[in-house]
Amino acid sequence: MQTRTLGTTGPQTSALGLGCMGMSALYGDTDRSESIATLHAALDAGVTLLDTGDFYGMGHNELLINEALRTAPAAAREKAQISVKFGALRTVEGGFTGYDGRPNAVKNFAAYSLQRLGTDHIDIYRIARVDPDVPIEETVGAIAELVEAGHVRHIGLSEVGAETLRRAAAVAPISDLQIEYSLISRGIEEAILPTARELGIGVTAYGVLSRGLISGHFSRDRKLAANDFRGMSPRFQGENLDRNLDLVDALRKIAEQKGVSVAQTAIAWVLARGEDIVPLVGARRRDRLTEALGALDVTLDSDDLSAIERAVPPGAAAGDRYPTDQMAHLDSER
Repeated sequence: MQTRTLGTTGPQTSALGLGCMGMSALYGDTDRSESIATLHAALDAGVTLLDTGDFYGMGHNELLINEALRTAPAAAREKAQISVKFGALRTVEGGFTGYDGRPNAVKNFAAYSLQRLGTDHIDIYRIARVDPDVPIEETVGAIAELVEAGHVRHIGLSEVGAETLRRAAAVAPISDLQIEYSLISRGIEEAILPTARELGIGVTAYGVLSRGLISGHFSRDRKLAANDFRGMSPRFQGENLDRNLDLVDALRKIAEQKGVSVAQTAIAWVLARGEDIVPLVGARRRDRLTEALGALDVTLDSDDLSAIERAVPPGAAAGDRYPTDQMAHLDSER
């Protein structure tokens, strides 16, 4: 497995990480046994970075990772690195009501995560979205206290803008910024990515396949389950979906010429954006994981990259990456 280092102060991880959210929530029904098998396959392939959130399935995802690690070979278990997002407030019905970044809440969230994960430390800990009522300095300061106490190894951030990134980094070392980055979500390139690089902060890129939209497996006539949040995503609706899948068709021609899949091309493009970027792939099944790992063997030369830019130019995506109410929570979009 190829490796990369998250920033100047973060850990060395596998070049691809596994995003585990879809194993518990938001993409329709899940298969527990296949999820565990996929986690084991990832660990066996040398994937070390497992990304989760304490609110994914209201703790279900952390318990799933706990089970997978307990039943994995000891060597793989010892190499696993767990990245946890916290702070999202949920209702019994599954709704989101905001975020809590108060120092006491940070430590409370961490205590519950440690219990569910069955571990004595969290490798990277980050608030999922900035709490607008709590200065980021206070939230990061609380995580820094958890680091000092040995409960957390590294501090991360999620979906923050350049100014917030600077304020947070002035408080304590930040290993990485987790943020959406893909061929059709390139907003970080203008200010956020340059600022992260200036500060020596790595990037863990989620949504590299745009929730399956640019995977090459999503079709125009696909019917989404009622509990699949993509049904509310602007990019998956009406004319937006048609326009976005036209982009995928253009990308498919390039992939076919190289003899690789569309998903592998899209992941390889993110890998090629810099050694300081670790893509997170949200594979829920072993076959999708195998396909994603194949991106590590794809080399994109300058001609390939130019062709991809022509096929999917910056700003070409139709629709926002989240519904309007969720976009309002993104410090990175302000």
